[in-house]
Amino acid sequence: MYTGIIQQVGVVKSVEPTDSGVRVVVDPLGWGYEPNPGDSVANNGCCLTLVKPMADAGGLMTFDAIPETLSKTTLGSWKAGDQVNLERPLRMGDGLDGHQVQGHVDGVGTVALVDSSDGYRVRISLDTELMRFMVPKGSICIDGISLTIADLDVGARWVEAALIPETLERTNLGARAVGDGVNIEADVLVKTIVHTMENYQQAME
Repeated sequence: MYTGIIQQVGVVKSVEPTDSGVRVVVDPLGWGYEPNPGDSVANNGCCLTLVKPMADAGGLMTFDAIPETLSKTTLGSWKAGDQVNLERPLRMGDGLDGHQVQGHVDGVGTVALVDSSDGYRVRISLDTELMRFMVPKGSICIDGISLTIADLDVGARWVEAALIPETLERTNLGARAVGDGVNIEADVLVKTIVHTMENYQQAME
């Protein structure tokens, strides 16, 4: 479980194919958090499991991604030099400063507009499957960042988020350009309600 509050921006060192998917190596750039093999870290909102002790990897973080992950996220397009938002899992007693984030990416959105003329807003185009989970002023996780939906258009299938300078400074979202893909996780509470209404309402009547 995560909160969508980014703690560090790391850099991809390598992405190599394996028999079961790809192996991603990330430099956390002196983050100070040292998980053990089997522990999870959110990378651009994607919950990945550390597979090698950092001490044996020169302080780098090593993760494996299987086809299911590659099909639902932007991970398959990552390359050396890309920045990634990093967050460690929520611990018992930690404050929930963002919103409840699972690290289970629902799909990929596309940056459709970046507007810095009055503040800083980014518009993300979504497919119909993702759009049905979007509500005005609701929560959305974009590349692991907990954000509020500032505006949306259901028919045109897009949402906008307004970014404060702190978010632009502490994450990689300010570097996104039109056409870039971003990982999207919808609010788990909205997903639960939609799923229940679509699948169980008639059965419970």
